[in-house]
Amino acid sequence: MIVDLAYGTTGLAVELPDDRTVVVRPSHRPPAADPRAEVLRALRQPVAGPPLVERLAPGRSVAIAICDGTRAQPRDVVVPVLLDEIERVVDLEDVVVLVATGTHRANTPVELEAMLGRDVLARVRVVNHDARDASSLVDLGVMGRGVPVEINRTWVEADVRITTGFVEPHFFAGFSGGAKLVAPGLAGLATTLVLHDAKRIGDPRATWGVIEGNPVQDDVRAIAGALGVHFACDVVLDASQRIVEAFGGDLFEMHAAACARSRQVAMQPVPERFPVVVTSNAGYPLDQNLYQSVKGMSAAAGVVRRGGVIVVVAQCADGFPDHGSYREILSSASSPTELLASIEGRAHTVADQWQVQVQARVQTEARVAVHADGLSDDALVSAHLEPVADVAAFVAGELERAGPGARCCVLPEGPQTIPYVA
Repeated sequence: MIVDLAYGTTGLAVELPDDRTVVVRPSHRPPAADPRAEVLRALRQPVAGPPLVERLAPGRSVAIAICDGTRAQPRDVVVPVLLDEIERVVDLEDVVVLVATGTHRANTPVELEAMLGRDVLARVRVVNHDARDASSLVDLGVMGRGVPVEINRTWVEADVRITTGFVEPHFFAGFSGGAKLVAPGLAGLATTLVLHDAKRIGDPRATWGVIEGNPVQDDVRAIAGALGVHFACDVVLDASQRIVEAFGGDLFEMHAAACARSRQVAMQPVPERFPVVVTSNAGYPLDQNLYQSVKGMSAAAGVVRRGGVIVVVAQCADGFPDHGSYREILSSASSPTELLASIEGRAHTVADQWQVQVQARVQTEARVAVHADGLSDDALVSAHLEPVADVAAFVAGELERAGPGARCCVLPEGPQTIPYVA
């Protein structure tokens, strides 16, 4: 069979033996016939609380949080609809759109235009959050379980705070969207380091599809709840990143409804663990770099046999990337086992160690091989990964090595599908 894997913007077709391959995809519903109308419906008919316009008043300042360019949020649909609705009450001179970059780099002007469209950039002020700029942050003390909270000043000082995002399973926060737009999205580095410390990330409840009792999500929700989000709007997407359904209203009730829908779509049972699991990283924009591709590894880890192999297909056009500490941490030890021990033994959290921690944890259970046009073989080896030039040939060899009757599992859409052994 030919399986089309999400890869960059073009996809990657791989030929696999049809009698030895199990393909697992999300149970997507059809996309909304009119995505703008679907978003508007969510703003006017919220899951909980009054419609958006009833939460606004003339002269009040409004801050809108959006995902950064590494996320597949349909900002070019959601933000214009949101601005049209806000402008019924509030002058857009009193509105700012904050790009919730977390600890990622700022989006460039070219990227912002691609994300939002030229019209939005002309209508409203758009600002990249900077987690390392102390002057742009407000210290709000300690919240949750010992989290020092520093949050974007513009966000804190706004009269009305609106989050926008999209919901899919997340490898340690349970689900994306919701309160994550506030922290770590608009948090300072010190806040993010604690939210992502080794103890929280290492907790077995910090995993796909878990909200209640998840130590990361618990503290993220505590921070957002203390600051107050006046309206929230998340969407659920299909494989082509089109809006299937939009949810609006009070933050936690809205997010719970969106998570319930996402769980129905993404969580898929399989009958067994497999010696070979092939996964994408959901294509562009999520597979821009190796750092983000840890999500694909983690999605596959739930159904790979101990000692088996995970094959990750991720373009990695942005490399490791060059910014951040991910590459440096990866090269600081000679094996995933040593990396994991080093991270778990640290007294203080280092930026990006959480991604290395998850990757190393996966690699202590299974081998990980990567096909990435944006990274050389030497670069992948330096990250403790096996380079794969020909995915089909590599899988065939691994199945032969696994013996008669061995099958491979394929996740064409990567972490948009979270398989589990039923």
